[in-house]
Amino acid sequence: MTQLALALDHRPAMGEADFLVASSNRDAVLWLDRWPDWPGAGLAIHGPAGCGKSHLAQVWRRRSGARSINATTIASEEPATLLSGCNGLAVEDADRGVDERALLHLYNWTAEQGGHLLLTGRSPPARWGIALPDLRSRLAAMPAVAVTQPDDALFSAVLIKHFSDRQLRVGDSVVHYINSHCERSFEAAGRIVAALDGAALAEKRNITVPLARRVLAEIAAS
Repeated sequence: MTQLALALDHRPAMGEADFLVASSNRDAVLWLDRWPDWPGAGLAIHGPAGCGKSHLAQVWRRRSGARSINATTIASEEPATLLSGCNGLAVEDADRGVDERALLHLYNWTAEQGGHLLLTGRSPPARWGIALPDLRSRLAAMPAVAVTQPDDALFSAVLIKHFSDRQLRVGDSVVHYINSHCERSFEAAGRIVAALDGAALAEKRNITVPLARRVLAEIAAS
């Protein structure tokens, strides 16, 4: 007999104190700590999927009173509307389908108003293939800081945080096994913990090393 695992979303802890600072993200954290004393109107944070860019953007938003928007929607409203009631904007996934003229207009307006833009993407702005010369020059002048893949200690901490967000308690041996046998990426950590949570719920069992071994093999085979 198995229990039906309902597709209920969980609410991860996203407070500033929950962000795990390590060598892979320390430079980005230091740049955010410098706000509002950035050398210009913008900052770009880039790194692989699931590395914590959105979490960093949320920390900055709470600190600065900024808003957040996906890059694909910035052309839908005028900059004055987007920045109404705030002096900053976090533009996420700015390297994926952004309207170049809209982003240039937004950048210029923000700079004129004394505000700030935080752009996130998987690659640095120099690799975004921007065709508009004025936008390309502004992005080239913008500080860009990388968030890299985690080391052993940080990856273990990320796994523990994912388990904690789902109110799951696991032994150190499970965390060590996952750390030693899976893809080393933040995206993989969330995927693996979600799969273990679903399997443990469906089978009404605790999360153990044998379960982790089986789930990792199923993920690898899929």
